[in-house]
Amino acid sequence: MKYMLMMHVGSDGGNDASWTPEDVKNMIEFQRAFDGELEDNGEMVFNAGLAWPDQARIVRYDDGAPAVSDGPFPDGKEFLIGFWVVDCVDDERAYAIAARASSSPGPGGVPMGIPIEVRPLAGPPPVDA
Repeated sequence: MKYMLMMHVGSDGGNDASWTPEDVKNMIEFQRAFDGELEDNGEMVFNAGLAWPDQARIVRYDDGAPAVSDGPFPDGKEFLIGFWVVDCVDDERAYAIAARASSSPGPGGVPMGIPIEVRPLAGPPPVDA
């Protein structure tokens, strides 16, 4: 079954003045190793980091043309910074993967406990729907 694991961080992007260059390096190395583990296990489908929220736009249909506005709300306390789509045997494995992603090291190597939202992919609706 496929799941989307979404990493949410605070408005500072999980980084603030307390991060040393070594802390940033350790976090990036953790993420690369974590992604490699998922690839080696055959569970990685796709993953990506996202641009900062100030680069996001909201698009709606407007009489045949796209209506584009700034978004999301910059005052939000948390935002989506990246995601993984994984293919694993069950919910419990998806939760274990999410917990590992959540343990990414922060300042001093302390696990950050980043919120990871886990959602099964629903797939397309039935043909007769």
